[in-house]
Amino acid sequence: MVSSSHNKLWIKTGLVFCTGIVLIAAYISNADTNLQTAGAMAKAVDEFSATLSAEQKKKALFTFEDSERTNWNFVPLQDKAKNPTRKGLRMEEMSGEQKQLALSMVQAGTSKEGYSRVRGIMGLEQVLKENEKNGTNVRSSDWYFVSVFGTPGAGKKWGWRFEGHHLSLNFVIEGNKVVSATPSFFGANPALVLNGAKKGLRTLPETEDFAKKLIASLSDEQKKVAFTDKLFAEIEQGKSVAPTFSKGLESGALNLEQKKIVQEMIRAYSNRFPQDFAEKEAARLVGSDFAKIDFSYALDKSKPGDPYTYRLQGPDFLIEFLNMQADASGNPANHIHSAWRASKGDFGNRN
Repeated sequence: MVSSSHNKLWIKTGLVFCTGIVLIAAYISNADTNLQTAGAMAKAVDEFSATLSAEQKKKALFTFEDSERTNWNFVPLQDKAKNPTRKGLRMEEMSGEQKQLALSMVQAGTSKEGYSRVRGIMGLEQVLKENEKNGTNVRSSDWYFVSVFGTPGAGKKWGWRFEGHHLSLNFVIEGNKVVSATPSFFGANPALVLNGAKKGLRTLPETEDFAKKLIASLSDEQKKVAFTDKLFAEIEQGKSVAPTFSKGLESGALNLEQKKIVQEMIRAYSNRFPQDFAEKEAARLVGSDFAKIDFSYALDKSKPGDPYTYRLQGPDFLIEFLNMQADASGNPANHIHSAWRASKGDFGNRN
């Protein structure tokens, strides 16, 4: 459910659409600081860290300057013997109490909706395990890893990460503010569960529904600008600067209803974070001139399942989405990758 505060934000910006420009940042400048979120993160990390043994600390705790902080990935990282190569402390190595504290960290960094999506993604590992039979990758909801970079408090920058297959959450905090929550990656395989106990489950429906609605609303002239017949490349991993792409159809060329759909698309990603931080993050990354946001997509109807990809780009943000891989049972285009990036630098690194 969307909060009333979020509704007021987007209703306000919707009214401004009539003038062709959305001054999101101006509206949000009076919002509360993200002190609540930063404080909750610090508390959760301190409580988790206090329970770790010496051996666990070696795996979970890094300096803020460690290069591992910007080495993010969303694929299974393991060797041929199925041993993990991803850094951090694996939930499988934690006690029951520690697992709950690790999840409390995730709750501190996500909204209720975002946390639900995280748990849904982790739960899909069991679906993959059942569908793949003797697959080459380990499938377990306990194969998610916690890493802490630096120490909360004292006004210094510190950060933390929760990561595993189809999930990467990365945060940087300075003093009483969360200064970065990118890169943020959410994936789902299968996108739609087609068999078994979870049949009918869609873990990330919001990443698809608004985009399909927008595409269906485009005129032939708009499609000429936004459409390409070549599916976009896979989302780049492991780097702190998002790639640069050619422009698509700018929001200034959309009608009022189409602009509202773009709002919903952006909110589908920003709403994954706690409200007090999400509003400021969206304002900072999207910028003050909504007309400069552009949309592009690719669709290949010659292939089974009609695989498609899309992007939304702004002054300092990039949303990427792909649904072009088959799921574990071979159903075509039933495997989602989606990311929210700061195109001028993730991890709080400004270029």
